[in-house]
Amino acid sequence: MKSLSLTQIVAVGSFAMLAAAGAKAESYEGVQPAVSAKSRTEVSAEAVRTATAPNQNVVRGSRGSETVAVSTDCANVVAEAVRAAAAPDQNVSSGSRVNSKVISTMENPVDTRAASRNNASKL
Repeated sequence: MKSLSLTQIVAVGSFAMLAAAGAKAESYEGVQPAVSAKSRTEVSAEAVRTATAPNQNVVRGSRGSETVAVSTDCANVVAEAVRAAAAPDQNVSSGSRVNSKVISTMENPVDTRAASRNNASKL
């Protein structure tokens, strides 16, 4: 009788293990059925509406400015912007220049002009 080599014994053992593992494999039962509250025609109609909707792939803000609820008069906003733009220390911070100091006691030119107009109208 012919004796088996070590590689043949290992091969037979691995095939036996594969066969045993294959016997324990779970069976495939297919895809689970879809559960939906809508009928096929309702889903199809919704898909058509969505596909034909205007601006469906446009990011927010690319269609122009959005409406904003206005709570302040436009003239007040413009006056506040002009005053802020004319502020003498608007771009100065304590570290903006070497040995600089923020001078907050300077008068705003807009306030100065308004005060002079008020004084001139009282005369």
